[in-house]
Amino acid sequence: MMNHPNNNIPVFILAGGLGTRLSEETTVKPKPMVEVGDIPILIHIMRWYYQFGFNDFVICAGYKSWEIKNYFLSYPYRFSHFECDSRDHTSRHAVIPRKESPLENWRVRIVDTGDNAMTGARLARAFDHIKNENDFSTFALTYGDGLCDVDLGAELKFHQEHGNVGTVLTVKPKARFGELQIKGDKALGFTEKPTGRYPSVNGGYFFFSRSFREFISDEDSCILERTPLENLSKAGQLRVYPHEGFWFPIDTLSDKNTAQSLWNSGEAPWTPSKKGT
Repeated sequence: MMNHPNNNIPVFILAGGLGTRLSEETTVKPKPMVEVGDIPILIHIMRWYYQFGFNDFVICAGYKSWEIKNYFLSYPYRFSHFECDSRDHTSRHAVIPRKESPLENWRVRIVDTGDNAMTGARLARAFDHIKNENDFSTFALTYGDGLCDVDLGAELKFHQEHGNVGTVLTVKPKARFGELQIKGDKALGFTEKPTGRYPSVNGGYFFFSRSFREFISDEDSCILERTPLENLSKAGQLRVYPHEGFWFPIDTLSDKNTAQSLWNSGEAPWTPSKKGT
């Protein structure tokens, strides 16, 4: 864990899509709120960032955004003891932290980015919501459905040292996701969801400088993984950070069940206690 909190680096999490391939659960909740081990995927992701000192989260919400807001409204009560006293005809309540699971000291902002917006538009709208905060020059971005054990401190250090606009985590999964054409640690091209198998794909877990806002639009049709990242690649401003460890997106009920089995085994790689640093 890093010694100093990265509290000047907001973490944007894309959490507004319909999650149609997980429709067994997403008819009643947004996909990032699907639970693994009775904890939403979103919270698993946030806790992974938090252990590396990131404590400022911007949730790019859309579909059923109220479910996310409602969860955080009651978040302190979910993971703490609770006391309510009305014996003197007044009503007082208290949240009493549990020693074994202290509450996180984080800020969570949930931005309604529209029901029909694509990923780039969601990021643009959420970014504009906080853009007047001039104390951040770098921001993180990830999807609300991908579990991973990446060393975020090392990736951030890599991003800050190379000086280009963007860094993207690359992984080598079964297939299904965006292809990155790579030379050294430079991204030469970006193609979202190609057919067939490719050696390196988009694993999410990005870092960007503020200037990336120039590459995205707040129009509903702006897809992050297409024109914005393609143009960033063509400009030679997207570097890649290879990850050989655990990476698991939850797209289907089968994926959710696999993640649940890992959790039940006590060997879930994305939990803070499993970080190997």
